[in-house]
Amino acid sequence: MFDFLFLIFILPFATAQEIPDYDKPYAPIFFDKPIYSWTDKIQIKIIAPSWNTDKDLIDSIGDNNDNPIKISTRSHSLEPYRLTETDVSSGIFTGEIILTGFLHDADGDGDYDTTPRTIGTGPTSGFLEVERDSAITVSFEFADGVVLSESVPVSWNLGTIEFENDVFFNDESVTVRIIDLDMNLNPEAIDHVPVEVFSDSDVGGITANAIETSESSGYFVATISLTQNSASSGNRLYAVPGDEISARYSDHTLPKPYSESDNLEIQAQSRVESSVPSTMRLENSEINISDSFGNYLTSFSSNQQIQIVGSLSNMQEFDQKFVYLFQIKNSQNYIESLSWIQGQLSYGQNLDVSQSWIPKNSGDYFVETFVWTSLKDPTALSDPLTRLISVE
Repeated sequence: MFDFLFLIFILPFATAQEIPDYDKPYAPIFFDKPIYSWTDKIQIKIIAPSWNTDKDLIDSIGDNNDNPIKISTRSHSLEPYRLTETDVSSGIFTGEIILTGFLHDADGDGDYDTTPRTIGTGPTSGFLEVERDSAITVSFEFADGVVLSESVPVSWNLGTIEFENDVFFNDESVTVRIIDLDMNLNPEAIDHVPVEVFSDSDVGGITANAIETSESSGYFVATISLTQNSASSGNRLYAVPGDEISARYSDHTLPKPYSESDNLEIQAQSRVESSVPSTMRLENSEINISDSFGNYLTSFSSNQQIQIVGSLSNMQEFDQKFVYLFQIKNSQNYIESLSWIQGQLSYGQNLDVSQSWIPKNSGDYFVETFVWTSLKDPTALSDPLTRLISVE
């Protein structure tokens, strides 16, 4: 009888070891990120080994009014909210909530892009409204009068945009990358953002969709193809070698000191080049010299007007702008004459260019021709040519 009564009294003491130690509360609270955007998914973890009350089952904490977990912003809260043990007897409790922001036009199209709501009891069913500059606080009433809490900030971010490469060849696809964590509007689905892409040859350009790389990444990619012989359309941009191409993104979710109604256009630039070496893009034929009637000359006299004639051909499958320069130097290497002609050649087009010149003195002269992209961009489109003439 004595032994039986002893067992009855000893069992309550054994059970009491599983009750949390109110004098030494231990239940640190962790978040999966140091800062969140307004529509993020938040993973919460509380390490509370003393709340592992059943060694054979998955335990829960926070879902009762005696020892609740509260998840709150300045204006909204979920309480009580349940977290569940990661495994039998682990003593680690986890859950998640999704932030739903506030009513706001995030892409500038005139419509709200969020559905704010505060609802859910856990561990994965929670939705919580939040302002632009706020904080999320998780508190756990570990024991009567003993509340443990941890907070993490919520803020908008400044978006960035960039091209994958500084230079693209005309037969390559162009990749544009946008990073804007605020546009991860649904952390459980793939989002997209609009991006404008245009070139020197088509300043109107196109508006393409940049697609999020994965759920909840906030990284967006748009892939653009280039065309040199048809109009821009869809995700295809008209651009020829030598063009600068630009990408423009409008950020409508700006951090302080911007206001919530502000927006900021951010841009990136790249360049289109041909896979054909620049000096092979136009064919520059040998220099011919004729009189004013077009008859070829083999001898030259001072004070005689002559025509210096060059010939260009475009065998590339795109239009090319050019500037054709004539330069004449005397035997002392001084420039006697310098002139140029600007134009554009279509695919397969041949063009004769000429410049008149009257030599004032007898002597040897070097006639040189150059073909460049433009006067501002002296990229050679063919090798320079030189011809020596002797004036009597």
